Amino acid sequence: MNIRSKSIDRLFEAVLDLKSVEECYAFFEDLCTVKELRDMALRLDVAILLSQGVSYQKICEQAETSTATVGRVSKCLNYGSGGYVTAIKRLNGDKSDE
Repeated sequence: MNIRSKSIDRLFEAVLDLKSVEECYAFFEDLCTVKELRDMALRLDVAILLSQGVSYQKICEQAETSTATVGRVSKCLNYGSGGYVTAIKRLNGDKSDE
């Protein structure tokens, strides 16, 4: 499924232009529901734990989520577009591909 569009490009450009965590909070609080934000943050947390080799069971307990969520994130982490991998590398200080 191709999600690319001018509208989504504009959304991503707006995010890339934000300058601080506080600006991100303001933008995303306006853009998303609290549940949507928490769900996205949870998926990133799950991806980080998976990349560290943590078991599904421990992730479910630690992140208080379902095996379905862990499985979905694992599939994206291993067979997706590489977005999680890039984000995790950057969070860990690896700026080599910038």
